[in-house]
Amino acid sequence: MKSAVGSVKNTSWSLIFSDFKEITKAKLALSVLFSSIAGYFLGAYQIDFTSLALLAFGGYCMVGASNAFNQVIEKDLDALMKRTKNRPIPAGRMSVNSAMAIAITMTLLGVVALYLLSPKTAMFGAISIFLYTSVYTPLKTKTPLSVFVGAFPGAIPFMLGWVAATDDFGIEPGTLFMIQFFWQFPHFWALGWMLDDDYKKGGFKMLPTGKKDTGTALQIILYTIWMIVISIMPAFGFTGRLHLSIPAAIIVLLSGLVMLAFAFRLYEKRDNASARRLMLASVTYISVIQIIYVIDKFIS
Repeated sequence: MKSAVGSVKNTSWSLIFSDFKEITKAKLALSVLFSSIAGYFLGAYQIDFTSLALLAFGGYCMVGASNAFNQVIEKDLDALMKRTKNRPIPAGRMSVNSAMAIAITMTLLGVVALYLLSPKTAMFGAISIFLYTSVYTPLKTKTPLSVFVGAFPGAIPFMLGWVAATDDFGIEPGTLFMIQFFWQFPHFWALGWMLDDDYKKGGFKMLPTGKKDTGTALQIILYTIWMIVISIMPAFGFTGRLHLSIPAAIIVLLSGLVMLAFAFRLYEKRDNASARRLMLASVTYISVIQIIYVIDKFIS
């Protein structure tokens, strides 16, 4: 009897933990955290593990809070879409009040943790939550420009790590911001292309032309080119302390050209399979170049 009760308790805690991961979008939050930590390594004169721990904790809280607020706001729309109907709130496993409690608690914890690093870091974290929940989320059903607005909070993490390490905002974190800003467009439009039918059920307008057409594919190509240009700029000495050696710049350039090839493939084929390949290539690209930037700093 005791083992049966214990098993039920374990299952219950497992479901709670699973729903917590889903309401905070744990995988997405960890990928965002990776960007922040890469930015920290790039900016830091010396690595302080207490600061890294605060950045990791505060960063996860801020992203998790944004995602929880987002799922509260979009709960009725999530119920309409196959991709999201099994999320904790529309599926009835979590109440709106519980989700709001998680979101508010994580916001407060995140702001405090980032403030302990520096007021500037906390300010950018708070701006990110505000833009994501109060501007980007409501605009998703109104206009494709929502992706442009959403690219601002989406581009903050890479920059945030540098600010956390230096308590300074200048050309270096600005460049990191621009890299991730331009990257957002091919990444999210490829995702929007794949999920277009499902997004339409929820009334979301994610593609720039509203259609899976050559116009959308062309814009993906153009933003990918801008992303590549910004990504190799540190090799030319325009970006202060943010340097990139010639060998590292060549690797970054080649990585970008691979992603660009997938964008041209989508332009040619205009199908979901090509959009999926581009989306996966974009995820690989941003992780690879962040690793290259960090490795290059410490070996060059």
